[in-house]
Amino acid sequence: MKSTSTFARTALAALMLAGITQAALADQFDDIKKAGTIRVAIAIGTPLFSYTDANMQPTGSDVDAAAELAKDLGVKLEIVPITTAARIPTLQARRADVVISALSITEERAKVVDFSVPYSAITILVSAPKDMKIANYADLNGKRVGLTRATTNDTITTREAKGAEIMRYEDDATLITSVVTGQVDIFSSTPSNMGEINKRAPGKNFEMKFSQLDSGLGVTMNKGEPKLKEWIDGWVTTNIKNGKLNAIYKKYHGRDLPTTVFKPA
Repeated sequence: MKSTSTFARTALAALMLAGITQAALADQFDDIKKAGTIRVAIAIGTPLFSYTDANMQPTGSDVDAAAELAKDLGVKLEIVPITTAARIPTLQARRADVVISALSITEERAKVVDFSVPYSAITILVSAPKDMKIANYADLNGKRVGLTRATTNDTITTREAKGAEIMRYEDDATLITSVVTGQVDIFSSTPSNMGEINKRAPGKNFEMKFSQLDSGLGVTMNKGEPKLKEWIDGWVTTNIKNGKLNAIYKKYHGRDLPTTVFKPA
């Protein structure tokens, strides 16, 4: 009887502690409003999504989306520049309030962070020079494939192209440089990165060999922030319906958000 009572008190204490912890973490929305600033982590080096312009200022569809979110929230935007691999660790270390940085919504990531409903999308493809015959993952056996570390590209290509030699780079900018300089001839990335590579090295004639995925991107936040998630979900839904997020995407990517992720209204 005594052990049962002790167990009950211990369980109650644990529940109370969990409740206190949850309450302490669940007011980030109010903290952001009180501070008057939202810290948004963005990997500056992902062409069309987030990069620096001729004046060395951050720009791209994710940068514009972050600016629009801050404006509608009524706070200032503070961009926290990071590497691609540091997107989730930066959030978990609470060096940023949210991440808006071409982060695909996946079941694995959703175990450790929360995602908004999709605000944008990214197409993942395998690309190589036009004269190279590649039609599927089996054709990558024995070949070197470049990609950016800790991305959906990394997960899919590692899983599906088991016979390939995977060359991992810390960000898209380094991947692009490696392809342009001939360190790798095959890469898994996005149409925008392929376009940037062809612009820098037009003689290489890179083309899409096959599509890997059209993936929805989510505004990413720590778990245990229901008020913040509710507001951001509502913000995304409103701005998908009114066309603002599609307009931002089209401005930089030259096309509408893919219907595989976003059905036409």
